[in-house]
Amino acid sequence: MTGLQDQPEGRDIPEGGDDQAIGVALKRSLLVLTAVLLLIAAGIGIVALLSGEQERILEKHTAAPVPLVADQAILPQLHFTDVTDAAGIDFVHVSGATGEKLLPETMGSGAAFLDVDGDLDQDLLLVNATRWPDDDASAEGQSVLLLNDGSGQFLPSGWDLGDPMYGTGVACGDVDFDGLVDVFIAGLGENRLLRNTGSGFEDHTADLGLGASTGWATSPAFADVDGDGDLDLFICTYIEWTPEKDRDLAFTLNGTDRAYGPPKQYAGMHCVLLRNDGSGHFEDVSDAAGMRVTNAATGVPVGKALAVAPVDLDRDGDMDFIVANDTTRNFLFRNRGDGTFDEVGEASGLAYDAGGMATGAMGIDVAHFANDDRLAVGIGNFANEMTSFYVDSGEGRWFSDEALIEGIGAPTRPQLSFGLLLFDVDLDGRLDLFQTNGHLEEEISQVQPSQSYRQPAQLFWNAGAGRDTTFEIVPPAMAGDLSMPIVGRGAAVADIDGDGDGDLLITQPGESPMLLRNDQATGNHWLRVVLEDPTSSNTAALGAWIECRVGDVTQRRQVQPTRSYLSQVELPVTFGLGLADAVDSLEVIWPDGIRQEVEVEGVDQLLRVQRQSQAQ
Repeated sequence: MTGLQDQPEGRDIPEGGDDQAIGVALKRSLLVLTAVLLLIAAGIGIVALLSGEQERILEKHTAAPVPLVADQAILPQLHFTDVTDAAGIDFVHVSGATGEKLLPETMGSGAAFLDVDGDLDQDLLLVNATRWPDDDASAEGQSVLLLNDGSGQFLPSGWDLGDPMYGTGVACGDVDFDGLVDVFIAGLGENRLLRNTGSGFEDHTADLGLGASTGWATSPAFADVDGDGDLDLFICTYIEWTPEKDRDLAFTLNGTDRAYGPPKQYAGMHCVLLRNDGSGHFEDVSDAAGMRVTNAATGVPVGKALAVAPVDLDRDGDMDFIVANDTTRNFLFRNRGDGTFDEVGEASGLAYDAGGMATGAMGIDVAHFANDDRLAVGIGNFANEMTSFYVDSGEGRWFSDEALIEGIGAPTRPQLSFGLLLFDVDLDGRLDLFQTNGHLEEEISQVQPSQSYRQPAQLFWNAGAGRDTTFEIVPPAMAGDLSMPIVGRGAAVADIDGDGDGDLLITQPGESPMLLRNDQATGNHWLRVVLEDPTSSNTAALGAWIECRVGDVTQRRQVQPTRSYLSQVELPVTFGLGLADAVDSLEVIWPDGIRQEVEVEGVDQLLRVQRQSQAQ
């Protein structure tokens, strides 16, 4: 998270000779000078007011950019309807905010779509935070699990998710190999592992092997990192934060009132990797696995991680991790094949934006957006930083930020973006891009007229090849309730009502979430696929690839629910088929590399695919 009051920090000081250091220093100096001149020309100032030992930061007015005009003639009939109340969701997030402006209050909590009871309907888990320990108010937050009745109506489950905690992110996976999805809730000062018994949750936090806390944990993810078939746990951690330090720093927007401070004033933290020993007990292997990335000059942790995307980037059968860091460079942990990792974010091109600067990176998703060999990594960034859209060369090794080229850059620059998802909104066979937006400060418009606290989400329709840009922004008048200004944070997608298209859940700090039903009216066909592997401890086949061919177009999806910001999407994989009423071929590449051809009879269905022992 960054802003006019806190420009992103530069790259780490390299290890090498004096010539290299001088060259890097000169380059930095030129970049800094250019940035300063641009800021002055745009009328943007940064004023730091010091009072005693307290730092005060003042933001000045920013001119609003000129909006782009969408080509409405090519857009399909897309529309989202707010069904939060009608669907039975009466959850209210408790952030703990009482006016002190403590940073965690504005960062929000996530949500997960999961099939907790095995009926193939997508249930909903909403993570809650709680009041601060020194607050004598009676209201406390409680995370909840809601059961889907199959029609998109959600009912209280009665499942106990434990005592109130300051929850942040959530990960779902079968950690004890019984075919039931378990839940890990990350939090501030406390984490929680809940095992699914089929009729409720049991707290198995002690099985994490490191106690309950990793500091300020944000986005977790289950993945098999060492190829042994069981699910390990990756945990993003943010900054070394305490309420005492937050109060002492005395951040401000207008020189008088407190404001939420930037993360640059805090030390970073290392990501955590917990290895499953095969029995459902976890061991901290962060150091040995290569998760500790430090600044070569200072020795302090570089990372300030808010989101992670597990993905086999180079299709070598090993899970890699892309980490979105806030105000410092992004990471790419490339798996060596034995569960240990090299951090190669800078060498891969994923570390910085197109201008060579770190961004206030929040949410993340990765997918084959153009139905070819290329992968794209989308990352939502802070206000006045366009969303990053890194595209590789087709080998999963070298990326360049093509947000401007692909039509995403300019419209996203004014927004403060959190949750980001790539999914096929209109089922035409091409992945679209969705992002939630919302500022940190309720009073931001008083000092920046171009900004607002509540901001509409944005949807970019994938128009395919043959155009100047791949993506076309869907104007608010066409998107329905999706364009309602909110304080967007986490985002998750699932087909809640069985009609094939993806519906959206957006969380808000201190408020109710918004459930948006997808009412697209294209008439396009679809196929949804869910995998089952009774031969492996990884029963849901996380990390498997599914390839669906219709004509000369092959869509590729990886089974991995960890996406967006602090959130999890549904486990079934959706293929939009457009007007095609048949699938030419469907192939599953299981996590161990075994390929299985699947016969598909008919479309517009949810297909359950079980691994066959004779798969080749």
